[in-house]
Amino acid sequence: MFDRFVRPRAESLHPFWVMVQKEMADHLRSWRFVILVSILVLTCIGSLYTALSTIREAVPKQDGGSSFLFLKLFTISDGTLPPFITFVSFLGPLLGIGMGFDAISSERNKGTLSRLLSQPLHRDTVINAKFVAALIVITVLLFALGFLVMGLGLIAIGIPPTPEELARMVFFLALSVLYVAFWLSVSILFSTRFRQAATSALAGIAVWLFFSVFFPLLVNLTASATAPAVQTPENVLSHQQFILYLSRLSPSQLFSEATTTMLTPSVRSLGPLTMEQIYGAIPSPLPFGQSLLLVWPQVTGLLAAAAVCFAASYVLFMRQEIRSRN
Repeated sequence: MFDRFVRPRAESLHPFWVMVQKEMADHLRSWRFVILVSILVLTCIGSLYTALSTIREAVPKQDGGSSFLFLKLFTISDGTLPPFITFVSFLGPLLGIGMGFDAISSERNKGTLSRLLSQPLHRDTVINAKFVAALIVITVLLFALGFLVMGLGLIAIGIPPTPEELARMVFFLALSVLYVAFWLSVSILFSTRFRQAATSALAGIAVWLFFSVFFPLLVNLTASATAPAVQTPENVLSHQQFILYLSRLSPSQLFSEATTTMLTPSVRSLGPLTMEQIYGAIPSPLPFGQSLLLVWPQVTGLLAAAAVCFAASYVLFMRQEIRSRN
């Protein structure tokens, strides 16, 4: 009678969550994940050390160290190492690509994909579980690193963050998860498209290098080529807005603008302003709600890009023919 009502936990779970647990376990046990976590932890500790050194030396001389001091743990540096937000912007894409470049291709090469789909399991459960499992691991990792920086900074500084600072830091971590999720969806798309995991990884890295290195160069060349011949205020303003919209096609630019605005409350605008807009403005930090409204287009852009890439990989996977490996 007892065995009839008490079942193992695995049997009571939906197959989707069983696959999610299995994929999470595979990520946590892999050497790839250990290497990525080690790099992130080392860079996190290094950026925190440089931020604390700068806070002790420069901040008391400038403003008494009382203006959003806790946020400076993520944004300032003494020049030896970049700040924490720069490391997240640089290493976040590598984390997303490393977590998903062989999500589908490895199953296909091992011959386990056909065996998996031969079970009473919906096909979309496979790709959805792989994305959700990697996203959960990324979320836990980034929030753990962020709270590690907060905890060590609290011990070193001795001043707790204000509720607004805490809200800004939590939103920054959530935005970092969204940014890495975009690159995770890109890597899963290439893993679905290409059969070899090496080709998928190279394609993901090529896209990351294009947006990180070559796209800003193309934007600068476009700005030089399309500069107005007649330097009137209207022509200059419209040209700057065009270049700004063009640069925002890069997800790294969207992430940089959003994180800079959230962690630097003194930022009041993300584009060129006219003298009429500047006249009468009070030079004071923006509240959290106003900063959130300011970066909401960037957040929507990142969310839409991640959704489009994952939708493309979903449709491609659902239409592929799965055959057993001979």
